[in-house]
Amino acid sequence: MKDPPEAGLPNGIAGQEADEKIQERGQWSNKLEFLLSVAGSIIGLGNMWRFPYLCYKNGGGAFLIPYLIFLFTCGIPLFVLEAALGQYTSEGGITCWRKISPLFEGLGYGTQVIVSLLNFYYIIVLAWGIFYLYYSFSWDLPWSSCHNSWNLDTCVEIQRRNDSANFTVPANATSPVIEFWERRVLRLSPGIDHMGSLHWDLALCLLIAWVVCYFCIWKGVKSTGKVVYFTATFPYLMLLVLLVRGLTLPGAGRGIQFYLYPDLGRLADPQVWMDAGTQIFFSYAICLGCLTALGSYNKYNNNCYRDCLALCLLNSGTSFVAGFAIFSILGFMSYEQNVPISEVAESGPGLAFIAYPRAVSMMPFSPLWACFFFIMIIFLGLDSQFVCVESLVTAVVDMYPAVFRQKNRREIFLFVVSFLSFLVGLIMLMEGGMYVFQLFDYYAASGMCLLFMAIFETVCIAWVYGADRFYDNIEDMIGYRPGPLIKYCWKFLTPITCLGTFAFSLIKYTPLKYNSVYVYPWWGYAVGWLLALSSMLCVPVWMIFKLYNTEGTLKERLRILTTPSNDLPKTKKEKERLLAIFVSEESASSNKDDFPEHLNDTKL
Repeated sequence: MKDPPEAGLPNGIAGQEADEKIQERGQWSNKLEFLLSVAGSIIGLGNMWRFPYLCYKNGGGAFLIPYLIFLFTCGIPLFVLEAALGQYTSEGGITCWRKISPLFEGLGYGTQVIVSLLNFYYIIVLAWGIFYLYYSFSWDLPWSSCHNSWNLDTCVEIQRRNDSANFTVPANATSPVIEFWERRVLRLSPGIDHMGSLHWDLALCLLIAWVVCYFCIWKGVKSTGKVVYFTATFPYLMLLVLLVRGLTLPGAGRGIQFYLYPDLGRLADPQVWMDAGTQIFFSYAICLGCLTALGSYNKYNNNCYRDCLALCLLNSGTSFVAGFAIFSILGFMSYEQNVPISEVAESGPGLAFIAYPRAVSMMPFSPLWACFFFIMIIFLGLDSQFVCVESLVTAVVDMYPAVFRQKNRREIFLFVVSFLSFLVGLIMLMEGGMYVFQLFDYYAASGMCLLFMAIFETVCIAWVYGADRFYDNIEDMIGYRPGPLIKYCWKFLTPITCLGTFAFSLIKYTPLKYNSVYVYPWWGYAVGWLLALSSMLCVPVWMIFKLYNTEGTLKERLRILTTPSNDLPKTKKEKERLLAIFVSEESASSNKDDFPEHLNDTKL
């Protein structure tokens, strides 16, 4: 008897191999572990500080209009795409694209290059947080006074409203909180061409951060799934405490009004739309391979569509609520110091390590609030960091399962990745390290790189693999077809929006400056562009490489390289088609009952 397509194994062997693969890779013990892991990955410092700052910068409540447009046209569709892709293929961020379409495997390499560069510099924020936390265990916070060895003669202590009425700040005065940040923490050099010496106290903080990160994920999802019960929920407890405290401070209403007041005229500025788009990509961790890696540990029939919608709502809701906590505190600072809010609100590290330390130094029991704040910073960064590392390790292990799934080899590989990343991170803890940190932040994982990956992701799924075929796969997993809006976003809205935003980011490109003052040398910008191109070039270079090394005419090569792998799970429709072919070929001597059992399995 002639075997039907995909047959050739004894009954039940395919299902047994699928079970063995699951056991080797690991799987979430329950849905909550997956939800908390993804929540920890997407909810980080960008939600707490960058979103409120962008609202303030780009028209307050009016900023929510472009933000919501990008959320529904790009954020949610790409979020669903990546999580569903990982769950369907049960593969990491590289091999999933190889199975969908070998021509687009470069997408996997590109996203993992971004993740690798992100692993180098994102954890530096944790090192700074640990450093601040150490100094928070003192009755007099060192950034609240000018009586320290690192302070200059021009240092002027923060004045409260009740004792600043007749106080005039000198023109060249500096703040103790800024001096602590620049002269004690960073010990900043004049420029990137003066790297100086390594700060060993910060290096120790970075080592602590990497050790904690390593032991959070060293056993794969078995350890990651347990750690996130604490790391993903604790920041919410801290945020609630800070929100209640912030709303009870004098001047809080002034800050909230500043945060939400809509300036609709700002919508005419293209930069507002650019900021909204990049914020969606950053805060949703899309085009990094992290969602694909986390989704790959799900059970095949998990309702990933419902999970994604709930997580997207949680992510954006957290950003919005965090704005109330942050701007109530900034309003308090404005009230205490008799200065406009625009003079106390800063973005990124400036808000986390300048504005808030200044705020807690003016609160009763300031060391307690400082400890709360920096513990929250550490946990917010920690779960985002170890999910990114897990994503990279998963991608490589899935590429070479015979090598890395043997006893203890995964743990050894994880140690090598962590150790090498630690060594690269030491460069950013030198006296000129902040300039290197900003190059990585501005170029290596920039919105431009993420937009480029998003364009090719949607083209691959919607037009090469087929949006309807992928909808069939999702239906086979969750039992029903999602609404058609997401499919049309994959085909039209998402790639068009991303392409337009990508083109605008090139046209409106402005070179990086530190504190809007320091201009990098030409070779600094060259390094930045090399960081950006290192990920983007993976896609076209891989396509050229595969087309060159595949035999046949150009049309035949394209057909071969855009054909999905036979190892992908078969949907009910595909199994019915195979059954029909088998029955028609064997109708003379066979019937449906002879159809091999393994083609009835969910996975082959």
